[in-house]
Amino acid sequence: MPDYKAPLRDMRFLLDHVFDFHTHYQHLGASDASPDMVAAILEEGAKFCEQVLAPLNRSGDEEGCHFDKGVVTTPKGFKQAFAQYVEAGWHGLAADPEYGGQGLPQSLGLVISEMIGSSNTSWGMYPGLTHGAMSAIHAHGTEQQKQTYLSKLTAGEWTGTMCLTEAHCGTDLGLIKTRAVPQADGSHALTGSKIFISAGEHDMSRNIIHLVLAKLPDAPAGTKGISLFIVPKFLPDAAGEAGERNGVNCGAIEHKMGIKASATCVLNFDGATGFLIGEANKGLNCMFTMMNHARLGTGMQGLCLGETSFQGAVRYASERLQMRSLTGPKAPDKAADPIIVHPDVRRMLLTMKAFNEGNRALTYFTAQWLDIAHRAAQPEQRQEAEDLLAFLTPICKAFMTETGLEVTNHGMQVFGGHGFIREWGMEQLVRDCRIAPIYEGTNGIQALDLLGRKVLGSQGKLLRGFTRIVHKFCEANAGHPQLAAQVTRLDQLNREWGDLTLLVGKAAMQNPDEVGAAAVDYLMYSGYIVLAYLWLRMALVAQAQLDDGRGDADYCRGKLATCEFYFKRLLPRTTAHRAAVEAGSESLMRLPAEVFAL
Repeated sequence: MPDYKAPLRDMRFLLDHVFDFHTHYQHLGASDASPDMVAAILEEGAKFCEQVLAPLNRSGDEEGCHFDKGVVTTPKGFKQAFAQYVEAGWHGLAADPEYGGQGLPQSLGLVISEMIGSSNTSWGMYPGLTHGAMSAIHAHGTEQQKQTYLSKLTAGEWTGTMCLTEAHCGTDLGLIKTRAVPQADGSHALTGSKIFISAGEHDMSRNIIHLVLAKLPDAPAGTKGISLFIVPKFLPDAAGEAGERNGVNCGAIEHKMGIKASATCVLNFDGATGFLIGEANKGLNCMFTMMNHARLGTGMQGLCLGETSFQGAVRYASERLQMRSLTGPKAPDKAADPIIVHPDVRRMLLTMKAFNEGNRALTYFTAQWLDIAHRAAQPEQRQEAEDLLAFLTPICKAFMTETGLEVTNHGMQVFGGHGFIREWGMEQLVRDCRIAPIYEGTNGIQALDLLGRKVLGSQGKLLRGFTRIVHKFCEANAGHPQLAAQVTRLDQLNREWGDLTLLVGKAAMQNPDEVGAAAVDYLMYSGYIVLAYLWLRMALVAQAQLDDGRGDADYCRGKLATCEFYFKRLLPRTTAHRAAVEAGSESLMRLPAEVFAL
């Protein structure tokens, strides 16, 4: 398994220079997030992830979780690592101080989540699901529910899950069969089964709080009849501690391709006591608070696993000797040259670097808007942030996981045959990453959400919110001495984006299948433009530091070279995606379904 080292220099470059998080935190009144505090958190977070979590990554994959008569035991060291994590205060870093949290901005919590996901993705899913449950209860729970659950969840004494999927339905939650029958005491009795429940059963906390989608007896059909319930594994007693065992049990854990140390459970609810959260039949709205958090976290998994893969690939390519450079020996004192001198290996490494660093910038850019949505004083600022987050979230989830999977595949390819062998750890990163485009809404669903609901559904308003940002940026930097050509290209794509959207919208008015046919290519097209904007923001800062003699000259030159590579070798993919969108649905839908069965 590649040794993970937190990329602190790149993180600081974004936090301190590209996005100026210090000023950002000042504007939000987050005085505790001082530069010294942020620096200390980064350093200590890196130590915990490098020294505690990373060593458990391969052993956790080899051992997996154990299941015995409804009891799940996590791999050796996982429980102890979680205890260290909780004791050090990491779990409540960005949580509400009213319930025991430290109250630091969510963006800072996401930076730590990146380190956790890069060092040990499976382990990171246990606290990650809990943070999602906390956000849903905080946003939609009653005051009594908040007092009962949030302090325990914040402290890490209890953990949380989200329970949506059933064997017969995943995306189409309107088909769920789990039922919630009202009881005389105001609670509900839940009966049904849920599958694919991450962290649904384990030995790392005293209690597990399940947030479960179910239908009331008189519920309307479809998604308009879904309610959300809090279903604890152990019911809280009068003192607020884990008391009587509830009627929820783990029936099995899945045997998976990857993330083997994350318990993916079948949960059976047999008259389990549950408590309605939010309004009846509005459960999907409440769950989306949790799912949006989870989608950002899932998108980050593409970045996290890609970063670890890149670190391993660079070290290997610098040491592995194979053949001579086409332009003459580069290591004449050795039997052959290191493979990093070969153009195709450079292509893979630069693709990995360009996507990882671009996706990190996308994560931090989105995280800033997440802070604004939660903390800004003015309602119009919060609304602007909510609109941008609605637009960016499906791109973060889908684009970052698609490119993250490409990055981990490149990393394995750099190792050649050794990449296919388990002992090197590169194939684990591919296996772990493969689930990310699937769960928390498949990337096809994310694409439909982006194009159908967010862009066309808002008559282009949400798209324009972002393209205006890009337009102003291009106007301000049109005559840049070194980067004018890239600015011009970004400006062209930004204008083309609106034209392409209009084309799809007009076609969809005649045939709704046009949205489904265009969606994935439209999302990827959008993602490449978003990253182009962010790469130019990084390049502008790097060029300014180079011109002023500030910063690390080699690092700045590396940023500029990678930006150039992105614009010349990766951004042209937008042409193919645009052509696919313009091709429409005819070639997809012409064949009758029966032909596929032959």
